[in-house]
Amino acid sequence: MWMLILNVVYVLVAIAIIALVLMQRGSGAQAGSGFGAGASGTVFGARGASNFLSKSTKWLAVAFFGISLFMAWYATHSARPTTQQNLGVMSQLPAAAEAPVGELPKPSTVPSTPIQAPAPAGTVPAAPQEAAPAPAAGEQQAPVTPPQGG
Repeated sequence: MWMLILNVVYVLVAIAIIALVLMQRGSGAQAGSGFGAGASGTVFGARGASNFLSKSTKWLAVAFFGISLFMAWYATHSARPTTQQNLGVMSQLPAAAEAPVGELPKPSTVPSTPIQAPAPAGTVPAAPQEAAPAPAAGEQQAPVTPPQGG
């Protein structure tokens, strides 16, 4: 419950810093007065740089960084180590046996594509054959002889 309150305060401090920074007048707006264009003799004006807006911005920034550091410290110290990773769907798969260190895993004995035995000479294949590629320019095509058989 108190962490929720701290998060709300954290967001409110961040919004207040943004608002205070946008309300302040930049030092560049009065820089010309420091060179004889205005009545004041300093770059930041007659009142100086430490007015109410800059002081409150400073203390809000200190609070913002303090809350940030505390929340980071709390997150690292309250984290519980997990005994098992949640893998979702992958947790249903069986664990693969690992090879000892330094050894390569053994290849599978099942071939990835079926091996077909060559057809005996003189037989007609059951499936139609694909057309032979056309000869390149300047080459002659070898004559096709029908298979001899009896």
